[in-house]
Amino acid sequence: MNTKYDVTAIGNAMVDVIAAADDTFLARQDMAKGAMMLIDEPRAEALYGAMAPGVETSGGSAGNTIAGIASFGGRAAFIGKVAADPLGDVFAHDLRALGADFSTPRLSGGPATGRCLINVTPDGERTMSTYLGAGVELTAHDVSPTLVESSRILYLEGYLFDPHEARRAFAKAAGLAHGAGRSIALTLSDGFVVERHRAGLLGFIDTQVDILFANETEICALFETGDFDAATKAIAGRCAVAAVTRGELGSVILADGERFVIPAYPARNLIDTTGAGDQYAAGFLYGFAGGRSLDICGRLGSLAAAEVIGHYGPRPAVSLRDLAAANGL
Repeated sequence: MNTKYDVTAIGNAMVDVIAAADDTFLARQDMAKGAMMLIDEPRAEALYGAMAPGVETSGGSAGNTIAGIASFGGRAAFIGKVAADPLGDVFAHDLRALGADFSTPRLSGGPATGRCLINVTPDGERTMSTYLGAGVELTAHDVSPTLVESSRILYLEGYLFDPHEARRAFAKAAGLAHGAGRSIALTLSDGFVVERHRAGLLGFIDTQVDILFANETEICALFETGDFDAATKAIAGRCAVAAVTRGELGSVILADGERFVIPAYPARNLIDTTGAGDQYAAGFLYGFAGGRSLDICGRLGSLAAAEVIGHYGPRPAVSLRDLAAANGL
């Protein structure tokens, strides 16, 4: 089958609300700094009312990655569920305006489009409260065989490992991708996802995943250790490629018995870390789909991450294609 897309991603379709906050506000709202917690619709409405004025932008982890790939000039598609409501209109418009394919049927008569309420403290750390809304209504019927089979890489968002129907969608998509000889990438998404589904994730990684993305906290949680080196040794060989990010320490890429240490690009200003991991994955996957070496893939990821933490919002504010060219990539 012809390759129409570099990457098709499956994930939660969300609209992000990003606002400045301080540690006192987090304590008053009983939020664990730097964590992501799931909330219901009444809590989402109450928290939204208590937050400082913010920026509203289309988000969702895998959706952010697709936006980054499109900014690099890659061909990308997204599968995710939004409702037939104004926020669903915003999400669909934003992705299509970037040149990405988004054609998943909308949900009618159910939960509203999901939203992630993100409070950013002065140190750039983000604390997320997420109402999944329509996103959890994604089913295997929403997985388009045409999209999956015509993409070089299928990218799966770990957050969707939680809902039962979404996991069935993962299984269908993975079967389609491997049947068509495509690569499967997975991001662990968050430590709480790992804690809830460690055994299932390990089984999925061992049998389905070609490229794994994780941060230091997630990879250590996966193997129940506080030793980063031990965790990276444990993941080596369980999938073809593992890319583990470490914030200002850069990232480590493990493949074929080799270990590549990729430095972080310096950011002009650390404003908001929201989307850093998503954009790292965007750069890496764009490079990988184009047949770049693993160290170049990692450098593209680091460059995209450095760009996004320099401003509010989880998606690039400039052309990543132009930025890569300016940096010799």
